[in-house]
Amino acid sequence: MTFNVLNRKIHYWLGAAIALPLGVIIATGLLLQIKKQWSWVQPPEQKRAVEAPALALPAVLEIVRAVPHLGVTGWHDVDRVDVRPGKGIAKVILTSGWEAQLHLGTGEVLQTAYRRSDLIEAIHDGSFFGGDATKLGLFLPVALALFTLWLGGLWMWWVPFAAKRRRARIPAATAATGAR
Repeated sequence: MTFNVLNRKIHYWLGAAIALPLGVIIATGLLLQIKKQWSWVQPPEQKRAVEAPALALPAVLEIVRAVPHLGVTGWHDVDRVDVRPGKGIAKVILTSGWEAQLHLGTGEVLQTAYRRSDLIEAIHDGSFFGGDATKLGLFLPVALALFTLWLGGLWMWWVPFAAKRRRARIPAATAATGAR
């Protein structure tokens, strides 16, 4: 079996084997690419002028606790606090998937919205489906298989291209030698 035939068989069967997980990776990757442009994926960042941040962490917890639909009872409900002094906001990302954006100077709640980008990212890298076992046991091999398909695809593109160039040179070479 020649290398070209083997390459095509590998391309065919490897492509079929990774089609579903690769489709998930592509779809979620596309959503992550446009997360800042589509508020359904990630809420848009508010911007406010602030001289210097005036909010302390205990105040942040009390402010989000006072918003009933967020359902915050304590720090265990908070995943992280992302402070953006240049934009004058603090993003409080909750374990429930909700996000509250607070004015760093006044503590005013500027926006609350459901944040889907973290869930989409967990699906994209495979950690959603079972942590590191799925991430490293399924999604990493799919990425390696995709890289193999990419290399094989480049080879399948190059072989006819190189052959066409070779065929185009042969008549020119014989015409040059025949004219002498």
